Amino acid sequence: MGRWLSLFILSLAALSASAAVAATPLEVRLAPGFDRPVSGRLIVLAAPIDRGPLPAQVAANPFRPAEVFSAAAEVTFATPGQARSIDLDGLAFPKPFSELAPGDYAIQAVLDVDHLYAYRGAAPQDPLSPVVRIRIGPGAVLPTLTLAPGGARPDPFALPDRTPPTLAAALQAAQPDLDRLDFVSPALSRFWGRDIPMRGYVVRPPGYDPRGAGLYPTVYWTHGFGGRLSSLAGKAAQFSADMRSGRLPPMFVVLLDQSSATGTHEFADSVNNGPWGTALTEELIPDLQARYRMIPSASARFVTGHSSGGWAALWLQTRYPRTFGGAWATSPDSSDFHDFTGVDIYGKDANAYRRPDGTPTPLVRDHAKLIATFETFMRQEEVLGAYGGQLTSFDWVFSPRGADGRPEPLFNRASGAVDPAVARYWRDHFDIAWRITRDAAALKPDLDGKVHVMVGTADTFYLDGAAHRLDAAFAAAGLRAEFRFIPDRTHFDLYRTGDDPRGLEKEIFWAMYGSATQAGGAGPRP
Repeated sequence: MGRWLSLFILSLAALSASAAVAATPLEVRLAPGFDRPVSGRLIVLAAPIDRGPLPAQVAANPFRPAEVFSAAAEVTFATPGQARSIDLDGLAFPKPFSELAPGDYAIQAVLDVDHLYAYRGAAPQDPLSPVVRIRIGPGAVLPTLTLAPGGARPDPFALPDRTPPTLAAALQAAQPDLDRLDFVSPALSRFWGRDIPMRGYVVRPPGYDPRGAGLYPTVYWTHGFGGRLSSLAGKAAQFSADMRSGRLPPMFVVLLDQSSATGTHEFADSVNNGPWGTALTEELIPDLQARYRMIPSASARFVTGHSSGGWAALWLQTRYPRTFGGAWATSPDSSDFHDFTGVDIYGKDANAYRRPDGTPTPLVRDHAKLIATFETFMRQEEVLGAYGGQLTSFDWVFSPRGADGRPEPLFNRASGAVDPAVARYWRDHFDIAWRITRDAAALKPDLDGKVHVMVGTADTFYLDGAAHRLDAAFAAAGLRAEFRFIPDRTHFDLYRTGDDPRGLEKEIFWAMYGSATQAGGAGPRP
C-alpha cells in the first residue's frame, strides 16, 4: 500500500496543483451537500473480512483491539474541492497501514466533528463514508471513499434511531412517572463562562401526587464510562416499570448524566472539569427537594452507580458524608491508587506500561484470558482521539492543570513513565483510600457504616484489587463498611443472581429503602 497514502481530498486552493495529491491511490471526498466548512478528527478504520456481506459499520472496539486497524489526523477547514494528504502510517493502531497483511478489508472513514469518538463512537452529526471492500496486495486498486454530511445534532433527550420497539413502548408507558432534568448550574456556568446544564431524569414513585401527603426516599444513580443522556431513558423506564410492579420499592430515582466533553466527570470538583460535586450537593439537590416530596434528610438520600458511576458514588459519599445516607458502589474504578487498574502509581520508577519485573501491565481480561494490556489500550485511545477516552478522562478528573490549559498527564504516553508530582496530586486530592486513612477520625461520625462495595473476583478491568485495598483501609481506620467480592463475576455480569440478570441491583434498592425505613423516613415495604 506504500507508506504515504494521500487519503482526504480537501486541500486549500493553494495546494490544488499538487501532483502528489492528484496521484493518490486512495481518496476520501466530501459528497455534495456540505454547505459550510467542516473540521474535526478524520479517522479511517479497516477490518479484515471474508467474502461475505459487508458490515454496516466499521468501528473500533477496545475489547477486540487487534481486529480493527485505525489511523487518524486532524483536518481543519475541510470543504468540498479542497485536498489534503494524510500519513496513515504516522498515527495508526495497532500497526501502520503499510504493514497490513494481504487480503480483503472493509474500510470506512468518519469525521469526528466533536472529538468524542473515543467516548461514544460515531455520532449522528459525524460525516461518514459508506463501508467499502478493498483488497490489500500487489497491484491493489484502492477506491475513493466519500463522506456524506452528518445529520443534525439530536435532541439530547431523544432515543437513538435504532431503539428496540419494546424499549420505546416501555418508555412511553413510563411517561406519567418521568420528568426530564435540565438544571443550569450557577457554579459550573461561572467556571466555564457559559450555561452548563445538569441533565438526567427524575423517576417519581408510582401514583405520586405533588399535592399529596407523605415524603419519599431518594436515590441518585449515575452511569459508567460510555453512558450518556440518551442511554438513561431506557434505564428510567426500567426503574419506573419495576416500581409499578412492586419489584422495586417506591422511591424517587434521579438518574444523572455524568458524560462530558472530556469523558466522565465523576461528580468531582476538578480544576479541569469544574465543580461538579459542589453543583450536585449545593445546587441540584436543594432545587429538587424544593420541587418534589423528597425526604430532606441524609438518612433517606442515597447514591449508587456502576464502574465510573461506582467511583462517583464512593467519592460523593466519602467527600460529602453528611449529604448522603449510604453509597452502594458496584465495580467502582480504582479507589486506591496503589492499584490504579494494576499500576502502583506511587512506586519507585512507576510505569503504567510495565510491571516492576518488566512484564506488560494487563488491563482488560475475560476471566483468565488477557484481552488488552495497559499500553495497547492507551495506543488505541491515542489514535481515536485526544478527548473523551477512558484513560485520558482520568487525567481530566484527577490531574492538576498544565501550562497549556490541559491536565497534566499521569504518565508519559510514549514510555509509560509515571510523573511522581502528578501522582502525589492524585493522592492528595482523589485517592479515596488515602482520604479514609488520613481523615478517619473526622469522617467516622458521618461515614461509619454507610459504604457498600460489590465487585467480582474476575472483574474485567482488575478492579477487585483496589477494592481489597479500600476494604483494608476502612478496617485499619476502624470504620464499618460492607465489601462483597462475588466469585467469578466480571464487570458485566456482576448483577446476575440466579436467573435474574438484575438481581443484585434489586437487592441494593431494597437495602436503601430498608435503611430509610429504619431511620424513620419511609413507609412500610409493600
